[in-house]
Amino acid sequence: MKTRDEMRLSALRMLKTALKKQEVDSMKPLDEKAELQVLNMLIKQRREAAQMFRQGGRPELADKEEAELKLIEAYMPAPASDEEIEAAIAEALAETGVAALKQMGVVMKAAQARLSGKRVDGKALSEKVRARLG
Repeated sequence: MKTRDEMRLSALRMLKTALKKQEVDSMKPLDEKAELQVLNMLIKQRREAAQMFRQGGRPELADKEEAELKLIEAYMPAPASDEEIEAAIAEALAETGVAALKQMGVVMKAAQARLSGKRVDGKALSEKVRARLG
């Protein structure tokens, strides 16, 4: 507030409001996992909004969304590296013994459990699991 950084201030207020709303909706204090889910939801919303603004010819609004996205990501845990993701998928495949694409959900759940505490894009993880099973 003192530095008069309006962009950062509005993004932090939005973040605080989203967390408080989730806490009120669930009627119990949020744990770290629930907070990360809210932050992931906000990140996904910002990505989609920026993409839609770019497609609609509104780059100034897309830039605003991307700036908010960067600020939110600063409060997230470090992203998992490709090596960590591949190792988690390999361990999940070995543990579950799944070889068919039909049972991809079982592998996804096991891989995500191994990557807890790290930031992982679900879509990218899904594509990697699909490539390994397909």
